[in-house]
Amino acid sequence: MKAGIHPVYELRTFHCYGCNTEWTTRTTLAPGTSDGKVHLDICSQCHPFFTGKQKLIDKAGRVDRFRRRYAKNQPAETKAEATETTETPANQ
Repeated sequence: MKAGIHPVYELRTFHCYGCNTEWTTRTTLAPGTSDGKVHLDICSQCHPFFTGKQKLIDKAGRVDRFRRRYAKNQPAETKAEATETTETPANQ
């Protein structure tokens, strides 16, 4: 390996602001503060996706509204396609 081109891989302490959890792991990230810790806004222990407390957003209303809005245009397109298929020389 070439010397001087690889990042330093060392032991760092991570701190989560969301749940005040701290853990130590090896990383190449440099600490952003003078205390030598890498500070995170949220971690896997307090993130709603990983804890199971995630709110499910009901998007069915948006989909139904989209379908109602564009359902008016759909029959016109299918009628245009039907007239094209009936006017082919093979059918005449």
